[in-house]
Amino acid sequence: MEDLMLNILIIDDDPVYRRLSSSILKEKFNVYTVDSPSAAFQILKNQQIDYVICDYRLPEMDGLDVLARIKADYPQVEVIMISDSGDMNTVIEALRRGAVDYFKKPFTPADIWMSIEKTRKYTELKKSYHSEKNKNTELKKIVDSEFGVEMIGSSKIISDTKNQMRMVAQTPDTSVLILGESGTGKELVARGIHNLSKRKDEFFGAVNMSAIPENLFESEFFGHKRGSFTGAISDKAGWFETANKGTLFLDEIGEMTPNLQVKLLRVLEDRTYTKVGTQASNNFDIRIVAATNKPIELISSGKEFRLDLFHRVGTFIIYLPPLRERKGDIPELVKYFVDMFARKMAKNINHIQPQVFELLQNYNFQGNIRELRNIIERAVILCFDGTLRTESFSLMNVFGAKETSNVRFDTYNLEEIEKQTILKALEISNFNKSEAARLLNIEWNALYRRMQKFGISIK
Repeated sequence: MEDLMLNILIIDDDPVYRRLSSSILKEKFNVYTVDSPSAAFQILKNQQIDYVICDYRLPEMDGLDVLARIKADYPQVEVIMISDSGDMNTVIEALRRGAVDYFKKPFTPADIWMSIEKTRKYTELKKSYHSEKNKNTELKKIVDSEFGVEMIGSSKIISDTKNQMRMVAQTPDTSVLILGESGTGKELVARGIHNLSKRKDEFFGAVNMSAIPENLFESEFFGHKRGSFTGAISDKAGWFETANKGTLFLDEIGEMTPNLQVKLLRVLEDRTYTKVGTQASNNFDIRIVAATNKPIELISSGKEFRLDLFHRVGTFIIYLPPLRERKGDIPELVKYFVDMFARKMAKNINHIQPQVFELLQNYNFQGNIRELRNIIERAVILCFDGTLRTESFSLMNVFGAKETSNVRFDTYNLEEIEKQTILKALEISNFNKSEAARLLNIEWNALYRRMQKFGISIK
């Protein structure tokens, strides 16, 4: 089945040119012709028009005003302007108001067909762009649903962090440096700033700076032209081109070598880059959000990290506390992750045993929220009856639990380690032997035998 013919509307008060344009195009298009803007708007109101060819000099109103009204009322319609005037100011103004092309009278059939072909290609590119943008929007929704779009917690320190995110997001391009231990959610904060800003509909790029080899820095960030070096088999867009108008998240920036720090500093200061294999400089408009797990004292000392680069990326600093400093947020985080994984695994978990919250709040999360997330995911997998119990957390490292005694594990004697581990499990479970057995992942009678073996008694 052949494709349906496109509809073209010709607006021209000169009957000769009107008939000429119609005779050239009617073999491949459905052609409508009118001699005035009012007649054109009536056609546009009642017919699905794809392209408009509009004369600059018209009765009732000039062609530029007609163009402006068409683009306002029918933005999907592409407009080609024609006139006997060769004034470049008119050409520029027409293109500025949304015309896709412009040619002069007198014209030949080749002039019209060339303009129509350019318009067709432009339309296809625009459709492709919108298609990719929609895909990017859908991908963004998926990523946001996986990472979350907001900080979970109501403690004062997290409330302050949220306020800082909102404030800096309202600035157009202020650089942000996020400090915090691994697993505290630095990328989540970066995405949150992006989503709260006017750049939210543009690209968010995340780069692990510790994984960028020195010899590939220019290619990764500036892009390259095909054949510019061995292995460059095709053109490649770099991060500064891909994330233009959006946000670029530079994770683990503190792990960059001194040589790469110099290269990054130069491009951030100039706000320009040159693609490998070309001579032209390109400007970029990107908000830089960087992150590191190194302490502020080290990153700002100038010893391992350049002080001038620190001031360039650290215009606004956000500190993310470790989970052990915000344990009041753990119940809220647990409920969030349980709900998230239950939905993903199609499980109905409607109750969390109170001892679960107590267990997790007494745990020393060295991996912070990332570790909590992984622990909850495993627990949801093990949950089978709608109630999340402490049994599902049996593989938690009891050495990470909150120290409640003066015992120190500094011996290599296996029996002594086993004894001290049992004592710690009993302390964590408030000397509930059944609960302690679940923590140790053994049966209660096996725990009883070991307690007898080591002379452990509960008063």
